[in-house]
Amino acid sequence: MGTADAVPGVSGGTIALITGIYDRLIAAVTAASPSLARRTIEGLLGDRDQLRAVWTDIDGAFLLALGAGIATAILTVTRVLHVALETAPVLTYGFFFGLIGASAVVLRDEFRVDTAGRAAAAVAGAALAFVASGRASAALGETALATFFAGAVAVSAMILPGISGSLLLVILGQYERMTEALSVFVDSLLAVATGGPMAAAIEAGIPVVAFLAGGVVGLLTVAHAVRAALAARREATLAFLIGLIVGALRAPVVRVGEEIGAWTATVGGEFVVAAAVGALLVVGLDRLAGGVDLD
Repeated sequence: MGTADAVPGVSGGTIALITGIYDRLIAAVTAASPSLARRTIEGLLGDRDQLRAVWTDIDGAFLLALGAGIATAILTVTRVLHVALETAPVLTYGFFFGLIGASAVVLRDEFRVDTAGRAAAAVAGAALAFVASGRASAALGETALATFFAGAVAVSAMILPGISGSLLLVILGQYERMTEALSVFVDSLLAVATGGPMAAAIEAGIPVVAFLAGGVVGLLTVAHAVRAALAARREATLAFLIGLIVGALRAPVVRVGEEIGAWTATVGGEFVVAAAVGALLVVGLDRLAGGVDLD
């Protein structure tokens, strides 16, 4: 799941479906509530029985093991992708384009535009992603608040099959920035372990902490809202979400243009080949999962 979550266009939720842990994951995440927080505080203040009960309610052992695996993969994969974005941006963003496009295709069975409302939702999602993919990074900025917002949006999407949190970071123009921030933070921690300055690690950790804090808020709020919307207006919500994916196809193209300045036949060829590889990967995962079901 961590590997998938780090790559735009592939959803960690899809991997959860493939491995058969999706229902358990959703049950654990949605167990969080104000009453659970109150019971946790009571447990931390001395009521050990209450603390053990909370740990059981949230399936703590499962979440701990899963979280450790996700964190390990993200730390590894984002470092590789950060290097890839710096050294081969055309191939990397072309690969992302294929992942994103194929994700929209494999979700076609979930997509119904048979009413005006659903059509409007699809158009709204595509338009929002298309516009945001243009200059979202400049509009959103690089403040701690912007990073918090990006974390809330991205992490909440990571548990939904078919919808990639990293894709939303690409739309928001924050993907490359966050992969770099995480790599810098890890490097600064390694430097501290060998006698380097702690101040540098603290400074490098600010965007990472802000992103994680936003992610926690996203899991406790946005993820619940999205699932509630799916329950209440499933087809319209899916139309909007899949519209986001389609509109996001602009993002990799824009990023390549920003990196190289002008498109050429050679650049276009490299982009198409990388996109084909990405598309084949998503189609293969979809076949392995037996199709994505957002019910």
